[in-house]
Amino acid sequence: MKHLFKYFKNYKKEVILAPTFKLLEALLELLIPLIVASIIDTGIKNNDVVYIIKMVLLMIGLGLVGLILSLIGQFFSAKAAVGFSTKLRSDLFKKIQELTFSQIDQIGTASLITKMQTGINLTLRLFLRSPFVVFGAAIMASILVPELSYIFFITIGVLSIIVFGIILLTLPMYKKTGEHVDNVLEKTSENLTGSRVVRAFTNELEEIKNFDNATNKLEKQQNKVGNLSFLMNPLTFIVVNLAIIVLIYSGALKVFDGLILQGVVIALYNYMSQILVELVKLANLIIKMTKAIASGKRIGQIFELDSNTNINPNNDYITFDNVSLTYSLSNEPSLENINFSIKKGSTLGIIGGTGSGKTSLIHLLLRFYEVSSGNLYLDNKLIQSYDPVYLRDKIGIVMQKASLFKGTIRDNILWGNNSATDEEILEALKNAQALDIVNSKGGLDAEVEQFGRNFSGGQKQRLSIARALIKKPEILILDDSSSALDYATDASLRKAIRNLSNNMTVIIISQRTTSIEYADNILVLEDGEQVGFGSHQELLETCQVYQEIYYSAVKGGNK
Repeated sequence: MKHLFKYFKNYKKEVILAPTFKLLEALLELLIPLIVASIIDTGIKNNDVVYIIKMVLLMIGLGLVGLILSLIGQFFSAKAAVGFSTKLRSDLFKKIQELTFSQIDQIGTASLITKMQTGINLTLRLFLRSPFVVFGAAIMASILVPELSYIFFITIGVLSIIVFGIILLTLPMYKKTGEHVDNVLEKTSENLTGSRVVRAFTNELEEIKNFDNATNKLEKQQNKVGNLSFLMNPLTFIVVNLAIIVLIYSGALKVFDGLILQGVVIALYNYMSQILVELVKLANLIIKMTKAIASGKRIGQIFELDSNTNINPNNDYITFDNVSLTYSLSNEPSLENINFSIKKGSTLGIIGGTGSGKTSLIHLLLRFYEVSSGNLYLDNKLIQSYDPVYLRDKIGIVMQKASLFKGTIRDNILWGNNSATDEEILEALKNAQALDIVNSKGGLDAEVEQFGRNFSGGQKQRLSIARALIKKPEILILDDSSSALDYATDASLRKAIRNLSNNMTVIIISQRTTSIEYADNILVLEDGEQVGFGSHQELLETCQVYQEIYYSAVKGGNK
């Protein structure tokens, strides 16, 4: 049931106002017996027609006001119940789409939500109103004739034992009845969809026998719980009518002794009648609530089922679903509750201050570290379902710190693709804006010293980009890989990458907005948390952190 309370979040006002208006209506209803008593004891006794008319008009006025209050309360309760069930139905449908076939077999009928909706509507209208009227009537009667108050409270006590006793007995029975209903519907559905198979194997008689057994079990269970539930109304009527007999007899004696007036006895009778009516309503409400609670528990069980997490809930290429990362030697998460999705062939920019978690995020995509909580999907599959070697073969990455290895320029580029031709190497170098480096060093066989000490920072970055591009990866990750480039070279590099195949998904991590503002989406991180996601223009309008990064660059003359 705990899974269901969140659906009231958007209906807090309705949940409060619905019972409030019903209680106001009930308060007016408690005044009616007093008016009737005054009509009898004052108007009729003194033959005061004007007084009687005034009191009758007052009753009509109270009735109209009560009707308006009741309709308003009904409006709010219906709004909350329908809104609750609509959102619940939507989420339940989404949950079912994520379940395995075996889990779907456990799910019951869609009428569960209808029962929940009915139960919520009645609960908001009557759950507070009926007890209020019951105890309010008893208190009003006690004020009128304190000596007879014991009749009311004894009656309420006996009725409570009957009502709640029957509820405790029927609650587990309703649950079992729901299971039998699901069994009958399951067999019906199976035979409707598989009728040709049943006939092909001449198994009609066996299926009819199985269906009859299921319906017979349902009938027996329904009769059992129905017979017990139906005892509630006659037992409450008997108790209340016995109480009315005692009340009228005791009241008549006091009238005879001149202690009270006739109108007071009528008022007491009306209050006892109100108690009877409201307890019958309460009894029926509790039966409905019992069914609704049983349905709610079964719906909750569906939400508690473990989904088949190998399936992405949407069709996006990369999805971070509430992902968090805590390094093994750390007590604090480096990433927390990251939620975003991108399409295949799109460009994602990631920006944030030092230590915001940008590199940690892409390390999850490469499975350098495993997700601590949440789900990370790639191409509709959970990231953990990929073999790390296969996964990394799909991804080309240029690390934050560019590294070259002792050998030649060709050797370093071929790290990305050992079978690449010179033409392919030159094409990759061209897109990486690195052809001038090769020309200045004397060609592809130019020597590269250990750690690339004979190359500048910008040159190493461009050669590292070429090494990633020649791999022709499905995903290209540039981890702040243009920080050492001048703005003209950086712009040319970005243009070349945009002109590459649309099938390649590009992720660019940068400290400056000019490198990512063209991206389809930009993720903004701060202290390991996602503080913005959207296009450059959207973030300029909605994300304060992105605004600060952007405008500080503008004021600093970087744009």
